[in-house]
Amino acid sequence: MPEKNFYLTTTLPYVNADLHMGHALEFVRADIIARYKKLEGYDVFFNTGTDEHGMKIYEKAQEKGMTPQEFVDASFARFTESVKIFGLDESILHFARTTSPKHEAAAQEFWKRCDQNGYIYKKNYQAKYCVGCEEVKTDSDLVDGECPIHPGRALEIIEEENYFFKYSAFTEKLTEFYAQNPSFVVPDFRYNEIKAFVARGLEDFSISRLKTKMPWGIPVPGDENHVMYVWFDALTNYISTLGWPNAEGDFEKYWKNGTPTQYCGKDNLRFQSAMWQAMLMAAGVENSHQIIINGFITADGGLKMSKTLGNVVDPTEIVNEYGTDALRFFLAKEVSSFEDSPFTADRFKAAYNAHLANGIGNLTSRILTLSEKYLFSPLVSVSSSMPQAFIDELDSFDIQKATAIIWDKVQELDQIIQATEPFKVIKVDEVKGKEMIADLVGKLQTIASMLVPIMPDTAAKILNQIGSNKKPEVPLFLRKD
Repeated sequence: MPEKNFYLTTTLPYVNADLHMGHALEFVRADIIARYKKLEGYDVFFNTGTDEHGMKIYEKAQEKGMTPQEFVDASFARFTESVKIFGLDESILHFARTTSPKHEAAAQEFWKRCDQNGYIYKKNYQAKYCVGCEEVKTDSDLVDGECPIHPGRALEIIEEENYFFKYSAFTEKLTEFYAQNPSFVVPDFRYNEIKAFVARGLEDFSISRLKTKMPWGIPVPGDENHVMYVWFDALTNYISTLGWPNAEGDFEKYWKNGTPTQYCGKDNLRFQSAMWQAMLMAAGVENSHQIIINGFITADGGLKMSKTLGNVVDPTEIVNEYGTDALRFFLAKEVSSFEDSPFTADRFKAAYNAHLANGIGNLTSRILTLSEKYLFSPLVSVSSSMPQAFIDELDSFDIQKATAIIWDKVQELDQIIQATEPFKVIKVDEVKGKEMIADLVGKLQTIASMLVPIMPDTAAKILNQIGSNKKPEVPLFLRKD
């Protein structure tokens, strides 16, 4: 029987970033898939962590009067604690750090292999650099001369001798790779976007900075005057966390013999599905299996969330008021799997009341009240396997459609109770009434089994109540007025 190994990684947030709703979306979505694969019998390695080099980190450390290492150590500790609000499965979760000795050694070896294979060279150049993005910008990337993602922040003009990655050598190689792997990027419209980008021709890009100008980075092998460009270094974490360049162990198990899958936002499309893939080819390492691209979380009307505009919704505040599973529910069911979607406090509250408090919460209470009163003993376990349509949607990474199937079943079960009124039937026909109630409990059990990867705490509570044949002492979700 072939091994069932599954490797899933998020992108690595900058270690100084406050967690926002975009982070919540990526972490929760990735965790849902990781939990689902675990349920399907896969040996899962779930990778996330922090990107800890670059000018942004160096500047922030200076502002705080700390050394960069002191700053990233403190920030990493805060990060690993703060992501707990998303309910990630810690039994399969691994945290990577780009300042770890293991990663730094791997990044330098990766550089050496790209260099030995003829894909790194040195030249003088001038470019406009956005420190906020840690990325060189062309004039076509700018709006009114500014980075559209970081308006108001002056671009840095770089004029120096740098090392370059021979990206232009991979136009045909990537095009051929895409042709051979028709489901490499999900969804299709993002795949079409990156294919078109690559087909227009790729330009070589800088992969180093002078240490005198940017001192916080991994030294370039054989040249202590340069440090690696932060993206070149950070992307390597996807394999360094698995022990690469050691070809045995976790790297062999999860990358070579698994299905290495990467979750990211649409702003990472080029980095993950083109740049990183070209780098892997240059180093002679197997390519990723799939790249899954999320849309953005926006404010009402599709506006960008901004503290200045006062339209930011803090995931920590949502969790503090409503709970982790309520946030996971909204990100799974109410946010498009691949397009941009708005997240407002009012929209969240309305969905919470309609689908959690008045939906699955009320349904669970009604069914288990009947079960406790009339069945007298715990339900003998019935088949609670997940429906094929639900499995198909999760296999396609369409989490919103998968979650919609669950709530269709919730609504269907509500309608069955209203139409058949088992609480009345049992008073005139005890046998038939008990059969009807047992059937309701079985259907609720199936719903709970589908909720396991999406709302794990809620699923566990429902399954425990079914097992003990007790109605919940307190509602699963309290209505918010």
